[in-house]
Amino acid sequence: MMANLFSSFDPSTNIFSLNWLSSTLLILAMSPMYWLVPSRWNMMWASLLGTMHSELKILVKSDNFKGTTLIFTGLFTSIMLNNFLGLFPYIFTSSSHMSFTLTLSLPLWLSFMMYGWVMNTTHMFAHLVPQGAPSALLPFLVIIETISNIIRPGTLAIRLTANMIAGHLLLTLMGNAGTSLTIPLLSVLVIAQTLLLMLESAVSLIQAYVFSVLTTLYSSETN
Repeated sequence: MMANLFSSFDPSTNIFSLNWLSSTLLILAMSPMYWLVPSRWNMMWASLLGTMHSELKILVKSDNFKGTTLIFTGLFTSIMLNNFLGLFPYIFTSSSHMSFTLTLSLPLWLSFMMYGWVMNTTHMFAHLVPQGAPSALLPFLVIIETISNIIRPGTLAIRLTANMIAGHLLLTLMGNAGTSLTIPLLSVLVIAQTLLLMLESAVSLIQAYVFSVLTTLYSSETN
């Protein structure tokens, strides 16, 4: 019996924590890239990375920083694989914990802010005041913009964590109710869980895309 609804997301290894090893499986996805003859998996992976590169290149808006999209493409890949791995049974969902998501968002946001305020100070000050705003509202707008900039890493982390927890929690609750159902209702439950699992697969991809796109937009504001 679970102590609370979120206990299914707690690390449960007795000797020492092996849960976070699932995040290192990204290395296994990289090894086929070194094959002489590309496989279909390798071609699909290259097509996905190329699509993400073309999408993020539009958001960067600067040709002075070559290879910038590689950072955000790698971020997308890492989050997507961790989200998908969490859908398999008995695999720890790293992206449902703030210690994982905040570790991704906070260092990137800090680096963007440090670069922007050191290299483009005038631009960063101008960004605090929307163009065409009334003079009477300028002090309040500066405070609001400052607060919105400060909470950005938190909102990135909470958005990803909450979306991962919500679907996994619903799947857990539906699975726990299956032991007390009759055969007809159990069939309906299996179909509902299958459809929800398909939805969660789409959410895993979308949340990784949203995280990487928002991070790219935050970086483009400092240039």
